[in-house]
Amino acid sequence: MKVIKILAVDDHEMTTMGYKFILEDTQFEGFSVQMDTAKSYNEAQKKIEESLKSFPYDILLLDIQLGPNGGGTIKTGEDLGIWARKLSPDSLIVFMSSFSDNYRINSIMQSVDPEGYMVKSEIDQQSLQAMVRTVLKAPPYYTQKALAAIRKRMANDMALDDNDKKILYHLSIGTKTKDMVNYISLSLPGIENRKRQLKAIFGVEKQNDQALITESRNRGFI
Repeated sequence: MKVIKILAVDDHEMTTMGYKFILEDTQFEGFSVQMDTAKSYNEAQKKIEESLKSFPYDILLLDIQLGPNGGGTIKTGEDLGIWARKLSPDSLIVFMSSFSDNYRINSIMQSVDPEGYMVKSEIDQQSLQAMVRTVLKAPPYYTQKALAAIRKRMANDMALDDNDKKILYHLSIGTKTKDMVNYISLSLPGIENRKRQLKAIFGVEKQNDQALITESRNRGFI
């Protein structure tokens, strides 16, 4: 019987052990599952590199929020997905995250183009099993909240660039405009000018930042 190799990456060991218990115990038609786990970006990198010497992983299950590396730097599951796409292009990538906001999901759709995205609050035994079957035969697989975010964004596809989206995102999480220069490759006057343009695009020219946040959220950008 064919063996499907899966690597689950999450800094909460109980989470990956739950995935492992369910999927290795499932009687799939025509294949069985063998699952490895990793708790950090570095550990996952090593296991993926090692697998390429023999049998590459068929599926990578990645959490977005990972603990700090040994050097103290922060690497996310999105970073790992981008790296894995290049090193192990035949591996199918599925994100398993508590993040269900439109900005984060659609950012990952663009940067990694994964075969699936599951919001953790929607994961159960049946959805895990369905995800494996679907991504192997006819990807992608999305849980309902992930699918809703993707559909909402597609229905409101405005010509916003990466800096525009970052401004909207940082406004939504309460970052002050003067502090956005630490996260966005624009000067403070440049960011303020973009904000004025965004308000015009969203039809809230004479209103405050909260109106811009509300309208961009209604249209699926954050």
